[in-house]
Amino acid sequence: MTKTNLITGFLGSGKTTTIRHLLAHKPADERWAVLVNEFGEVGVDGALLAASGALLKEIPGGCMCCVNGLPMQIGLNALLRQGKPDRLLIEPTGLGHPKQILDMLTADVYQPWIDLRATLALLDARQLLEARYYQDSNFQDQLAAADIIVANKIDKLDAPAELALSAWRQESLGERTLIAVSQGGVAPSLLDTPRQNLRDLPAHPSHTHSQAPASVLAALSLPEHQRWRRHLNQGQGYYGCGWVFDAQTCFDTIGLLEWARLAPVERVKGVLRIPEGLVRINRQDADLHIETQSAAPPDSRIELIHYADSDWNALQRDLLRLRLPERN
Repeated sequence: MTKTNLITGFLGSGKTTTIRHLLAHKPADERWAVLVNEFGEVGVDGALLAASGALLKEIPGGCMCCVNGLPMQIGLNALLRQGKPDRLLIEPTGLGHPKQILDMLTADVYQPWIDLRATLALLDARQLLEARYYQDSNFQDQLAAADIIVANKIDKLDAPAELALSAWRQESLGERTLIAVSQGGVAPSLLDTPRQNLRDLPAHPSHTHSQAPASVLAALSLPEHQRWRRHLNQGQGYYGCGWVFDAQTCFDTIGLLEWARLAPVERVKGVLRIPEGLVRINRQDADLHIETQSAAPPDSRIELIHYADSDWNALQRDLLRLRLPERN
């Protein structure tokens, strides 16, 4: 049986960063796998996790529990049967409800295959101060379904956020565990905590999206000879726009970082080629985290998400201007 953990959290709470940390500190003799789901279709999380050494399946373009759970079933079955991992980490989109996923993982058909352990919910306590977060049913259900609440980005909390976290803890935590970390620094040993939170979660209508992804297990890719492509997505009250560029496209480093910092959207995530190699960009509101390394990525991918429709054409025009001339 594969030890399995669901790792949830709203947009920008730090799920992918946490999984990267866990994979970097996993036992050397264990084979781990990740089933990752994204709101957008360009598959940035897969690019972020590509160098981790874990088995990886991507479900882009909405919520993995949509279409009667078919995308999740395909990805889950492939990982369990082909990879036979010791542990499986499942990262749903930050806009997904956990009930359908937990119902599937606990279904009779998966009992011989899955040893479901604790569900972790990542929480940026600053979001407790804004109604558009704490009143969101996804946000509420992710916290309600968790066995362990991970108060992430604890180093960035100001006094009001600390008070909000304390109030939430007294009102809603109950007998569950809360840990405080920064940069997703969760100890791998926590993953073996038994699943004990069996509370009933409310059922929600099926999620709706602007269009179905071309493939339930393939991130957006480029046809031969096409240099770049964009994809728009909409659902759960949010809007997204993503771009993928070929391996020959290289961006001006400073200009790209300024574009990502100033883009009038809530969420920016990308892995892009620059003259120095690659840059990973992760921005939630005003928090911008960048990471560079010398190895160039196979292509460049970036996704923007916002709670209102945006001028994607203007953002695209500015991004395209940052491409550098190709060297002969």
